[in-house]
Amino acid sequence: MIVDRRAIKHLDLLLIATAIALVIYGGLLIYSASLPTYPGGLSLGHPVVKQGVFAILGLGVMATAAWVDYRAFGQAAVALYLVAIALLILVLAVGEPVYGSTRWFTIAGQQIQASEIAKLLIIIVLARFLADRQQQMRDIRVFITSLAIVIPAAFLVLIEPDMGTAIVFGAIWVGMVLMAGAPVRYVAVLVGLVVAMIPFAALAVFGEYQRDRLVNWIDPSSDPLGGGFAILQSEIGIGSGGLLGQGWTEGTQTQFHFVQTSSTDYIFSVVGEEMGFVGAMVLFALYVLLLFRGIRIASMTEDSFGRLLATGIVVMILFQVFINIAVNIRLLPVTGIPMPFVSQGGSSLLMLFAAVGLLEGIALRHKRLEF
Repeated sequence: MIVDRRAIKHLDLLLIATAIALVIYGGLLIYSASLPTYPGGLSLGHPVVKQGVFAILGLGVMATAAWVDYRAFGQAAVALYLVAIALLILVLAVGEPVYGSTRWFTIAGQQIQASEIAKLLIIIVLARFLADRQQQMRDIRVFITSLAIVIPAAFLVLIEPDMGTAIVFGAIWVGMVLMAGAPVRYVAVLVGLVVAMIPFAALAVFGEYQRDRLVNWIDPSSDPLGGGFAILQSEIGIGSGGLLGQGWTEGTQTQFHFVQTSSTDYIFSVVGEEMGFVGAMVLFALYVLLLFRGIRIASMTEDSFGRLLATGIVVMILFQVFINIAVNIRLLPVTGIPMPFVSQGGSSLLMLFAAVGLLEGIALRHKRLEF
């Protein structure tokens, strides 16, 4: 079940280096965003220290995921699916409400976001299902069954409520079924129906707090000192950065703590304000490199399960980046989606490194003749 020593030459060191570079970039941003709350420098409880500890743990998780044959995870697909659904139900039952959503439960004093774990598990499960049925993807029953795998997880996340993560689940499914060979017309019709139903689903599921978020997104100036405050301050911060930014730890919106979640949801506003256009382009370049390494791994493997697994991981990271930035520039309402590897968050970072580990495991075993 472990990797052959001869395959170590296929390890994608650039992929690992890019992920680490993103974490370092994120650490600089988290430090700056945390200065108003932690002005005395680094300590054991400082967000940067915590993020560093999770990054080290994440490297261990990555190494383990790469060393174990990724196909073993596919063989355990049923058990992994049950774990994913159980976690999402558990967080609704015993989770702690934060900012109007019940997404976290606490273990040994550490918050765990169930949906972060569930996303990766659902990718594995869906990859196994689609890989076993690639020759049947034109069969509408297979197509609908693949959707039925994702719907329970997406629905449980939606009622937390967390529409952003529910959208990520949907994007993962679309990317993976298209890669598996599903007819584009099937996907187009279904996506059209889902988009048309979103307003009705929002009215049925969202409470007053979430509806207020939508109103503040559409017109933040209607409540400039309340729900619209962070939205307006994020726009001001990004707009004031210019070409080179105001300088690390020198951003006024960040340092005066006008954006309360600047180390998580609004971390791109810190990039725009303090690093400017150039800093944002550096961040984009790192993500493009990371995603192209993932696409390269997906394209070179001879195994359908590995190719679909890599596709799901790439789509997951891509859409999380898109949604986080879209929230910061007011293309989307606040969703609570972290920027991968950059935003503060332990469970997110661990699962992202696990995803990189799976990509490395595919790269190590992409040639069947070695086994």
